[in-house]
Amino acid sequence: MTEITVAALQLPLGASTPENIEAVTDLVAFAADRGAQIILPPELFEGPYFCQTEDEALFATAHPTSEHPSVRAMAKLARQLKVAIPTSFFERDGPHHYNSLAMINPDGEILGVYRKSHIPDGPGYEEKYYFRPGNTGFKVWDVCGTRIGVGICWDQWYPETARAMALMGAELLFYPTAIGSEPYDADLDTSRMWRRAMQGHAVSNCMPVIASNRIGSEGGQEFYGHSFITNEWGDLVLEYGAEETGVLVATLDLVRARRHRAGMGFFRDRRPELYGRLAQDI
Repeated sequence: MTEITVAALQLPLGASTPENIEAVTDLVAFAADRGAQIILPPELFEGPYFCQTEDEALFATAHPTSEHPSVRAMAKLARQLKVAIPTSFFERDGPHHYNSLAMINPDGEILGVYRKSHIPDGPGYEEKYYFRPGNTGFKVWDVCGTRIGVGICWDQWYPETARAMALMGAELLFYPTAIGSEPYDADLDTSRMWRRAMQGHAVSNCMPVIASNRIGSEGGQEFYGHSFITNEWGDLVLEYGAEETGVLVATLDLVRARRHRAGMGFFRDRRPELYGRLAQDI
């Protein structure tokens, strides 16, 4: 495939799972109508970002992959619209709970599940209470004539995540996200560094990056949006600010990116024999 059309969704998300799924469904349909083939909703879009506090009652909102309302709804939608939808959800697997993503292809099939590898823990983002560290390893999937890698939120801060997926053959990197203000420091705005970190992944791996975030006020936190799509140079092709609800749709040239990736020599000049320190604890 020479070109691929991708989309990133940005929207506020409330307390009602059916209403959130309906809102995401409307935006997915709009993106598909504009030609998008792979459409990325934000992280954990079934409800508010519940990891702000520790509340054991919230474990009841987790479901096995095939039973989760978000996964079921997006699988049906993907089949109807013939699009791929990387779908973030709160997974229950027996006694274990994960922050997971189901890769749904244009036939509505679940190609597999990726479980978030890096789990944050801090004021407003107390995910270690809810989620075990993922045990799937990083994942890539063949969809829509290309191969994509998907990390989840905190994964996006780690260059190792992006490079691992690139080495597994990914040609596009997707990151569903839920990120906003920092309760411990009202003056800290991470939106710029959040975006720059992923633009760096695009540059270092010479491939486009697509990131979707939520917006709006939830429990005293402001989720800052700034969803975007880059090209293989890390240039912003399309971007939102902190308030827009909608869909970013861009057509990306995979052949051009592949050519640039070879020409830059980032993978040719790697020295894995020198990187042992990266796999050691601090």
